[in-house]
Amino acid sequence: MRTSFSIPDEVIAEFDTVWQDQGLESRSRAVREAMLEYIESHSQLEAMTGEVVSLVGFDYRHHDVIAELHAVQHEYQDVILNTSHTHQGEWCLESLFCRGPANRVRELTYRLRDFDGVRRVKVMVIQDTVEDS
Repeated sequence: MRTSFSIPDEVIAEFDTVWQDQGLESRSRAVREAMLEYIESHSQLEAMTGEVVSLVGFDYRHHDVIAELHAVQHEYQDVILNTSHTHQGEWCLESLFCRGPANRVRELTYRLRDFDGVRRVKVMVIQDTVEDS
């Protein structure tokens, strides 16, 4: 199947450099692999159940979305235990240490991904069964 995407030129240039450096035979092959990794990541996120401890990391353009991101973080303060923030030029990197129901962490992740000013969101589940101490 042939399809087309709107992707910024600088992203395509970086992507082309990476797949060529890896010795893949074509951009199509690299896109298929990237799509499979995306599907796998989504499947893992969807499979989370029960109480989880996780780290949600994301980067974004500070001036584009900061107010909206803070509003979302306040909506999920029941699962966000701690945040860390650093500035990298016009981009910021934020990490959220979370503990709570998997569905709330999943919802938070999807909300963060819903902003154009957010470049990427990564989730690392540290523990998928939380035991009371």
